[in-house]
Amino acid sequence: MLNYAWIALAVLAADQITKRLALSLTEAVPLIPGVIGLRLARNTGVAFSLFSGMPWLTVGLSAAILAAGALLLRRCRLGTLSKTGAMLILGGAVSNLLSRVIEGHVIDMIEILLFRFAVFNVADTALTVGCGLMILSLLIRPAEWEKRNE
Repeated sequence: MLNYAWIALAVLAADQITKRLALSLTEAVPLIPGVIGLRLARNTGVAFSLFSGMPWLTVGLSAAILAAGALLLRRCRLGTLSKTGAMLILGGAVSNLLSRVIEGHVIDMIEILLFRFAVFNVADTALTVGCGLMILSLLIRPAEWEKRNE
């Protein structure tokens, strides 16, 4: 899986860079008016602001999920689709965990304007796409998820 590590590193770098750039936002900026825009938000919780104001819980929960995921994935023979999904998830999870540990919150900046939805970031997008790829790989290539012969 090391040859796929560049995906996780690219997500980590892109997310951290865009979070730094988002700090310069002083007001909401529409990218496509009425569809998508940028707005600075700080999330002290996890998805949809769950557990807001509980930094040690969010850090501990994030670290535990990362560790459990790594242990589970080590047991499976993964193909291209599932490896790509796993690296997207890893990059997004590590980047958000890093933000929580260093800053005590996660910087979000992408806002859907078509309907009321959470403000999110590049890491959240990678996590969502990665989960989608993992589910897709389970549906169309279930053999990838068989236990490894060790």
